[in-house]
Amino acid sequence: MAQHNAFYAQSGGVTAVINASACGVIEACRRESDRIGKVYAGHNGIIGALTEDLIDVSQETDEAIAALRHTPGGAFGSCRYKLKDIETHRTQYERLIEVFKAHDIRYFFYNGGGDSADTCLKVSQLSEKLGYPLTAIHVPKTVDNDLPITDNSPGFGSVAKYIATSTQEASLDIASMCATSTKVFVLEVMGRHAGWIAASGALAGKGEGEPPHLVIFPEIHFNRAAVMKRVDEAVKKYGYCVIVVSEGARYEDGTFLADSGNTDAFGHRQLGGVAPTLAGMVKQDLGYKYHWAVADYLQRAARHLASKTDVEQAYAVGKKAVELALEGKNAMMPAIKRVSDDPYEWCIEAAPLAEVANREKFMPRDFIREDGFGITDACRRYLSPLIQGEDFPPFENGLPKVAHLKLAKVERKLPAFTL
Repeated sequence: MAQHNAFYAQSGGVTAVINASACGVIEACRRESDRIGKVYAGHNGIIGALTEDLIDVSQETDEAIAALRHTPGGAFGSCRYKLKDIETHRTQYERLIEVFKAHDIRYFFYNGGGDSADTCLKVSQLSEKLGYPLTAIHVPKTVDNDLPITDNSPGFGSVAKYIATSTQEASLDIASMCATSTKVFVLEVMGRHAGWIAASGALAGKGEGEPPHLVIFPEIHFNRAAVMKRVDEAVKKYGYCVIVVSEGARYEDGTFLADSGNTDAFGHRQLGGVAPTLAGMVKQDLGYKYHWAVADYLQRAARHLASKTDVEQAYAVGKKAVELALEGKNAMMPAIKRVSDDPYEWCIEAAPLAEVANREKFMPRDFIREDGFGITDACRRYLSPLIQGEDFPPFENGLPKVAHLKLAKVERKLPAFTL
C-alpha cells in the first residue's frame, strides 16, 4: 500500500493536555509506518501550513514524543488565526492544498475547538472539489467544554480539577482570616459563553454554607441587586463569601460585565477582567473588604495537577484520529461518549464535522440551581468523573520535567505566501 505523509497542527488557546493529543497522533502514525511516512507539524498552527513553515517530527526521538504526554502548552506552537470565508478567499484554502501536494501530505489532523473544526471541514470540502485525496480529521480540544456531540472536551477536565482545587484552597485561606480581614473573595475563570469552568468551582463545596457561596454563569443574566443581596447574606451568615465568576458574565441585554471594547483574531469580544469589576461592585454597594484573582493562563497550563481522566482521553482522541483516517473516514472528529457515570466508563465514536463546526454547547438549565447561583446534583454527577485521578509529571530538581524538541524545519518548495 502506498505511503504518504501526515500534517498535524494545534489551534487556539492551548491546554494542559493538548500535547498528550499530539503524542497520541504521532505515536499512532509511527505504528503505521507502512502507510504513513513522515509527520509534519505546522509551526504556529495553520499559519505554518499557509507559509510552508513545517516541522519535521520524524527527527524527534520516541522519548521526546512520549514526554509530550506530560508537557503543557503547545509544543509546535498554536495560533488564533481564522481562515477567511471559502467563497471569497478561496486562495487561502488553495494554498493549503498546494503545500500538502508539495510535501505529499494526504492526512490532515487539526487539534482545536469549534473554529478549527470549521477549518478542517472546509479544507476537506475544497480538497474534494480540487480532486486532491486528503483525509481531514479534527482532534477535539477546548478548556471551555463547549464542543457539541462529544460528552466533554479534552482539556476541560484538567481545568475543572485546577479550579475546584483552587477554590477549595483559597476558601480555606479566606475563612481563616475573615474575622479581621477579607470578607469577599472573587475568582474569575475562563468561559466566554458557556459556564462549564465556573461550574467546576462548585465541586469544592457540597453542604450548606460551604464555599463557593455564589457561582455566576454566562447562561444566567447578571442581576446586580440579586448578586449583592446574596453576597451580603453569605457574609452575615458565614463570616465571608467566595464567588466563582465566569469571564463571560453578562447583563440581560447581552453586554459583558467586562467588555474591553476590542475583538480578537476570531472576532470574539475581548473581555477585560470581570473579577475586579465585580469586586468593585461589592466595595461600592456593601463596603466589604475584598480580594480577587484571575486564574487566566494558570488554569489551562497546570499540567502538574492534571486530571488523569483528561490525560487519557486527550491521548485517546489523538490515537483514534489516526485510526479514523486510515479507515478512510473523512471530515470527522473522534468524540467521547459517556457509557456510565458510576462506575465512570467512556468510549470514542466518530462525529461528522458538519455537526460540530461553529456550534457551541452551553450549560443545560437543569445543571444550574434554580436560584441561578450554583450547580445541581445532575451537574455534579456529570463533572465529578472528569476530575478523577492524578497523573503527575516526572519531577527534576523540584520542577516538572517537560519535553524538549528539536523542531527541525522542513525545506520550503513553494514561493512565499502573504497572510
